[in-house]
Amino acid sequence: MTDDAPDLRASDADRERVAEVLRDALAEGRLDMGEFEERLDATYRARTYGELAPITRDLPVGAGGAAPVPRVSMTKEPAGREDWSGRITGGEGSSTWAVAVMSGFERRGRWTVPKRFNCVAFWGGGELDLREANFADGEVVINCVAIMGGVNVVVPPGVEVVVRGIGIMGGFDHREEGVPAEAGAPRVVVTGFAFWGGVGVERKVTRAERARLKEERRRERRELRGEG
Repeated sequence: MTDDAPDLRASDADRERVAEVLRDALAEGRLDMGEFEERLDATYRARTYGELAPITRDLPVGAGGAAPVPRVSMTKEPAGREDWSGRITGGEGSSTWAVAVMSGFERRGRWTVPKRFNCVAFWGGGELDLREANFADGEVVINCVAIMGGVNVVVPPGVEVVVRGIGIMGGFDHREEGVPAEAGAPRVVVTGFAFWGGVGVERKVTRAERARLKEERRRERRELRGEG
């Protein structure tokens, strides 16, 4: 993006690049959640480069902070589909287990799901959010033990889900099984044991993607009305 073209209309791809800078800043602690949500909302509402420019002006790129924020591209290429090859990273997971005893646990944001993740919820609850996660392998196993407690697994659109858990006076959610996977997407196997408890599985887009889809619908309605 150039400062002498602030009125040039921004594309969806431009907004996605700015959103990615914001996600990195949130993961590095440069923004708190409130600031992140406020700036992300402004990103998806922005119509021009002039509106996008201030959003990341005070944010460096990477942990070192030496490089300037990359400029928004003037090329109007579409945002495209999820590139799963970049999210199946190999190696070890950033977190391999979690326990909640009369308490709770949460894994969300940018983390790496290991080949096998074990968690226990006893009189407590936990949430594993895989929507922005990377995956150590093309197939990962989430092993959940829920005793008088619950675990909720949130997966992004495009992944295949297989549920193999056993419930006694409790249960595992099978509603997301049978949804075809996108090419190259990982497979998430949810297994374990639930006694007087439950393991839920739900498929949700990220807040950023939800905002982008909402903006797309707004733009389509404007086009149907003949607005610019």
